[in-house]
Amino acid sequence: MSSQDIPEENLPAAQSAGHDEHGVVSVADEKHPFADPGLPPHEHRIQDVDERAAKRSERSVALMFTVSMLATIAFIAAFVAIPVDKSVYIFPLGHISALNFALGITLGIALFCIGAGAVHWARTLMSDVEIADERHPIEAEPEVREKVFADFKQGAKESALGRRKLIRNTMLGALTLVPLSGVVLLRDLGPLPGEKLRHTLWSKGKLLVNMNTNQPLRPSDVAVGSLTFAKPEGLEEHSHEFQNEIAKAALMIVRIQPENIKDKRELEWSHEGIVAYSKICTHVGCPISLYEQQTHHVLCPCHQSTFDLSDGARVIFGPAGHALPQLRIGVNDEGYLEALGDFEEPVGPAFWERG
Repeated sequence: MSSQDIPEENLPAAQSAGHDEHGVVSVADEKHPFADPGLPPHEHRIQDVDERAAKRSERSVALMFTVSMLATIAFIAAFVAIPVDKSVYIFPLGHISALNFALGITLGIALFCIGAGAVHWARTLMSDVEIADERHPIEAEPEVREKVFADFKQGAKESALGRRKLIRNTMLGALTLVPLSGVVLLRDLGPLPGEKLRHTLWSKGKLLVNMNTNQPLRPSDVAVGSLTFAKPEGLEEHSHEFQNEIAKAALMIVRIQPENIKDKRELEWSHEGIVAYSKICTHVGCPISLYEQQTHHVLCPCHQSTFDLSDGARVIFGPAGHALPQLRIGVNDEGYLEALGDFEEPVGPAFWERG
């Protein structure tokens, strides 16, 4: 744009020389070689001069907030009604999860409409007058505080939040409903654990089954110095609950000479020196798999917590907070190793229900 296209009163030559009331240089001189052109003249929008246009903008914003509310309700309905395993064909994506697609679309619309409504509201109905404000010290002086409060009141007035009740009410409705999406998603965390973390599949009479051979164990199958992993009888790898149950019931079996067992209860709960302890580390739940035959120590590979299996599996090194739970075992009439009950304390890391 050339100087001929600028109104004469806005040209630097037509402005007062020196400094204006804010101390801004309006004309270049030797001390200030770069002139401040100032703010361009304010141009009124159609909503500023035509109330019917303002009403149309208000209805547009309210419509977007309303669509956001409907999308949030649709999100909740889809979460409840659509099965997790249902799939649909969407071109060009192919076969995808119907639930994920519905949740993504509805939540995306809900959030987009809130953002678009807020932007449209600000661009068409809120005041767009540019205001030059001088820099001031960072510390909040009384005059600054008064100015901040005055600006806030002025901004609240110019937002027309009190006068545009339709926008206000629909916006509050949209902002109120959107968080429900996150609340509904908490359902995926499942029910409260209750007593589930205190109990495993082990019970009196359950056979100890070798994890590698899937065969019940006899005392003769466990050699001195060996480490054997076992699972409860009846727990199959193809079972839907296998991972959840083995995370609590995984067992490691070690045979120690009875005279080398230091803990009295450990000796009473063993059979001919065969002891059974939880395989789940009491630090963060990693599976323990490293065994030292000479010291009878087992080591967790995650954070090096070390337990002494000859002394009640107490912690001798590392961040674990307590000893490994021991399973009381015996031999049934057929000569197989069996559990004589469940663990007497929760397996794995400490949790809020530990008593």
